[in-house]
Amino acid sequence: MTHFIAEVSSNHSQDLNRCFEFIDRAAEIGCDSVKFQLFRIEDLFIPFVLEQSEAHRKRKAWELPLDFLPELANRCQENNIQFSCTPFYLDAVRELEPYVSFYKIASYELLWDDLLIRCAQTGKPVIISTGMATLDEVNHAVALLRQHGCDAITVLHCTSVYPAPPKEVNLAAIQTLRAATKCSVGWSDHTVESSVMYRAIHRWDARVIEFHLDLEGDGAEFEAGHCWLPHQIEALIKTVRMGEEADGTGVKQPAPSEDKERFWRADPIDGLRPLSEIRDTL
Repeated sequence: MTHFIAEVSSNHSQDLNRCFEFIDRAAEIGCDSVKFQLFRIEDLFIPFVLEQSEAHRKRKAWELPLDFLPELANRCQENNIQFSCTPFYLDAVRELEPYVSFYKIASYELLWDDLLIRCAQTGKPVIISTGMATLDEVNHAVALLRQHGCDAITVLHCTSVYPAPPKEVNLAAIQTLRAATKCSVGWSDHTVESSVMYRAIHRWDARVIEFHLDLEGDGAEFEAGHCWLPHQIEALIKTVRMGEEADGTGVKQPAPSEDKERFWRADPIDGLRPLSEIRDTL
């Protein structure tokens, strides 16, 4: 089964009830996990960037309050959906540990060995995004996670442009990553294109799909153009789930719905329908 992760990102507006709505809606539309981000801008950018850029300073309003964490984890449990979060500073790993089902390492933090090691040492599963990365950089991250005790690693192919042009997403790299890392591999989407999502799943066997979600188009990141709305992604998830149900067991035998039709096959004696065993009952 394809695992769908709804990435709330910074669209929560520091509003706990809005966070709850994200969790509720993600569960309603068929997601398996919902993911937030835990960062502090002072630990995200060098001082010079914050001094010179008002846009970066304004991201202070995007931070997720620490006291939301137990509330969000409980809401996820009530909805039977996994809670996850991306740590963007080292202490965030410890702060998240009691609550998350898995850690997610963002593409921009992939080179930070200390963060990878901290996550691996918790023993929890780790998902890494690989936007902008070379294969050598991905292999290094995976090896480091394994070296420090993480056995459950998922690698997400990703193109870190917001939104990402479909012609530049290079979905074939999903198989390259699978062969190189021997990990489960998926796709982190920034295209908001159903055709790209279906191709990643059905052609390249992406087992995990992450996408950015907004509720109604009012989130802080929606205007950039890389966030899905609930009705858009719900239709896609339902289509994928229907296709997965059609896979069946692989055993070649009559389906229950075929039972009555079996009697209307050509009888091997005379080649006429129905089978002779039911002709007297007609």
